[in-house]
Amino acid sequence: MLIVHNPEHARHAGRHEMYRGRLVPCHEVPQRLEHVLAELQRRGFGRPVAPDALAEPDAAGFEALLRRVHTPRYVDFLAGAWDEWVALDPENAGLDALPSIWPVRGFRTDIVPDNFAARLGRFSFDAGTPLTAGSWAAARCGALAAVRAAQALATGAAPGGAFVATRPPGHHAGADYFGGYCFLNNGALAAQALRDAGHARVAVLDVDYHHGNGTQDLFYERADVLTVSIHGDPRSEYPFYLGHADERGRGAGLGCNLNLPLPRGSAFAAWRSALASALDALRRFGATALVVALGVDTFEGDPISGFHLRSTDYLDIGRAIATLQLPTVFVFEGGYAVEPIGVNVANVLEGFAGLD
Repeated sequence: MLIVHNPEHARHAGRHEMYRGRLVPCHEVPQRLEHVLAELQRRGFGRPVAPDALAEPDAAGFEALLRRVHTPRYVDFLAGAWDEWVALDPENAGLDALPSIWPVRGFRTDIVPDNFAARLGRFSFDAGTPLTAGSWAAARCGALAAVRAAQALATGAAPGGAFVATRPPGHHAGADYFGGYCFLNNGALAAQALRDAGHARVAVLDVDYHHGNGTQDLFYERADVLTVSIHGDPRSEYPFYLGHADERGRGAGLGCNLNLPLPRGSAFAAWRSALASALDALRRFGATALVVALGVDTFEGDPISGFHLRSTDYLDIGRAIATLQLPTVFVFEGGYAVEPIGVNVANVLEGFAGLD
């Protein structure tokens, strides 16, 4: 299996996030990915490669793809946000930027304000995603890793599948907003890269505890990408405002979105049944390539989630996904029990590759 890593990921290291009304240390930390990479090396998955090692640099092509999946004004905002933050006050260089005002119902969003604080809120949906000096570099390199992995899969350079070892995660990021620790939607970018490479139908399977609202939003009116998500019921679980079972797509995309919400406290038997339904939907859709948004915050020890999967269950998840027999890109998403995270991710990939 090809392992593509993000060498810039540690440049995004938030100090605090707003969680349940308090500023707390960030749950999404660089150590998450370091544990994953160490466990993959321990099991002999091979040396991870940086995205630039996979293809000749094609900055223009990547930028064009980035600005098709995300809006140009959002990309431009992220690219310059830190400099604007520091320009407001030099002391801001020692602080993370967190939004504090948002355009809710009845507010205009067609006009983007000049004020930085207002624009920070315009392009976000929560106060739990700190923007730091290195957020743009880390997010952009992770997006590039996802695109290069998808392109390698499409050309046959990754016959055993690919895993994108990156952070910050991506599945909560929409066309023009960040949140949920996510800035650029790595899985959606990988799916679009597979479409551009000739796959007529691509599927995205999201197994993170939290619904991939950004991915759903990006493909909701498209018939060429099926989005399927197994997650905590949004009536009680983040991100709350998307992820319900009656959200099936719109227009040409009607029937191309499947949400399988489960109640907090669900164990593997219920989760495995939902996965079987998801795999049935993927087979009916007739996808020729698959992107898996691989979050392991479904683990029983995760500090901010509520399912009860055990480490051995992730071997079964990998085996089940392998039955689809599709070229597959796994993209790392959530998982905040830092010590076991490497074992859980490696178990999925080991099960998928038939190495267990």
